[in-house]
Amino acid sequence: MRRVVVVGTSGTGKTTGASRIAAALGAPHVELDSLHWGSGWTEVPDEEFRSRTMEATSGESWVADGNYSVVRDILWGRADTIVWLDYPLRVAFWRTLRRTVRRILTREELWNGNREGLSALVGPDSMPLWVLKTYWKRRRQYLELFASPEYSHLTVLRHGSTGETERWLAELSASQR
Repeated sequence: MRRVVVVGTSGTGKTTGASRIAAALGAPHVELDSLHWGSGWTEVPDEEFRSRTMEATSGESWVADGNYSVVRDILWGRADTIVWLDYPLRVAFWRTLRRTVRRILTREELWNGNREGLSALVGPDSMPLWVLKTYWKRRRQYLELFASPEYSHLTVLRHGSTGETERWLAELSASQR
């Protein structure tokens, strides 16, 4: 396990998990959101995002997190392992709701000076609503992608609960000592 992509719906802990995997492996952590979002919540153009992703994952080992289809060919084509955080909808929804409220209240800076505002909680840009709208579609999509011959080289580790992920992370950390 040298090139890992952590995927899953919003709120499953992709960034936290990827950071912990990267620390255990002694590999750089690549947070795709930080490459994708410019200041003022502007999306960087696809070609720039692809270029940033190529550069950030040019080394022999890395751990990336995110679900961006525009860079999937780059990451999945070069990865050896996918960690899929496939938690129940209720877990992803409540974690996203709590995280969004916390970020709004604390004015936590995310990427490139961006902070979530009230629109991240209510309205068309609502993160909890995003989870409800995308959860089942993303789950079906991943099942199809993992069955594709194009990605048969990948080892897919599907974690169905936070407890399962925690046990696996503990084992991974212990094995790297």
